[in-house]
Amino acid sequence: MSPPDADMAGSAVVSAEVRDAIEALLEREAALLDERRYEDWLALYAADAWYWVPHRPEQASPRDEISLFYDDRMLMETRVRRLMTAIAHAETPRARTLRVLSRASVTPAAEAGCDFVATAKFVMTEYRLNAQRLYAGTSRWGLRRASASFLIAWKRVDLVNAEATHEPMSVPF
Repeated sequence: MSPPDADMAGSAVVSAEVRDAIEALLEREAALLDERRYEDWLALYAADAWYWVPHRPEQASPRDEISLFYDDRMLMETRVRRLMTAIAHAETPRARTLRVLSRASVTPAAEAGCDFVATAKFVMTEYRLNAQRLYAGTSRWGLRRASASFLIAWKRVDLVNAEATHEPMSVPF
């Protein structure tokens, strides 16, 4: 893959090839989650990855106050193991989900150990126990080059209603 090009003003522009590869990765992530292929989903993440859903949209750090989710790679693996067994009480019966992503904006970045940051709006519908819940918000992914593809170094999900009272959540967004 070619490196990002610079435009006339000096700001970095991501090539169409890189943008398409990143968007394909994000679409694959959503599909794997909807298909409950959690081990394949986890394989999209780097060994040092983290996943964060803040309790407030302006929350700057997961270490200073409570979060809805804040999983390092080890906790992500634990969550996947629980979701794959019958002992996940919050997932009995199993939820069915459908995720829809907007087109992602992709920018080069050297923050938090990544090469690119992608941002997209999302809507996730979850159906379980004769109840349908709707989640919406903005997801940001830090992406790192990995041979001919990318790995997710981190993901932050800002829910529109993050501060609301929620039913138990067990599946990632």
